[in-house]
Amino acid sequence: MNMPTTYLAYLDKLTIATSAICAIHCLFLPILIVVFPALGATIFGQETFHALLLWFIIPSSIVALTLGCRAHRYPNVAVLGATGLAILIFTAILGHDLIGESGERIATLLGSFAIAAGHLGNYMLCQRI
Repeated sequence: MNMPTTYLAYLDKLTIATSAICAIHCLFLPILIVVFPALGATIFGQETFHALLLWFIIPSSIVALTLGCRAHRYPNVAVLGATGLAILIFTAILGHDLIGESGERIATLLGSFAIAAGHLGNYMLCQRI
């Protein structure tokens, strides 16, 4: 594995981890706020946390998927990742107002899983090079 591919692997792993954090936050925050109400006053209990995660997910996804697809020539992983990004961005901007709290949670999970799946595919294809 050459040096750029090594960095790309780390970037894919970082984005998968960030997407997983987003999904875990979305699933367990309501339960944790019931158990620890003060958590709602922290950044973890606010929508700002999702915005911060997007600031990491969007650029790392664009870079990793673009460089990966240039290397392995399978654009389907970029399409999957871009679909996940579009879902997350749409949900962050309009989700709560258009699809409600439950719909927002489901859309966030779908977007996170699509991004993670795209990066996992990208990672595996880059390992073959």
